[in-house]
Amino acid sequence: VHDARVFKNSGLFRRLQEGVYFPDRKITVGDVEMPIVILGDPAYLLMPWLMKPYTGALDNEKELFNYWLSKCRMVVECAFGRLKGRWRSLLTRSDLSQTNIPIVIAACCVLHNLCESKGETFMAGWEVEEIRLAADYAQPDTRAIRR
Repeated sequence: VHDARVFKNSGLFRRLQEGVYFPDRKITVGDVEMPIVILGDPAYLLMPWLMKPYTGALDNEKELFNYWLSKCRMVVECAFGRLKGRWRSLLTRSDLSQTNIPIVIAACCVLHNLCESKGETFMAGWEVEEIRLAADYAQPDTRAIRR
């Protein structure tokens, strides 16, 4: 199942739709005030709080937007790659109960952020395994998922 479908069926998606997260919150980037958004690939539905690339015939402005959006998404993808490389339990299917899975994931995220902020060593080999497993269990293509 593609992550866009999992996201659409999640409680997080429902709460974002209801405006529970980021209600009228903005950040200032340079001198520009911007809403807080989530970045998605083309498979995600376009929402007021979800930014995704333009598709179809693109002018230079839209191509440039897609380029910078892609660079931002790569930063996120790299962070998740490091997270999964450091905490290998996140690489594969878990036999934990549905109650415990969110707790373990949250703990891995907190510990990962602590390691990153303290400059703890990250071994390149850890990411190689994550990349290998990602190739073995590739996501479906990224056409828009509407179900």
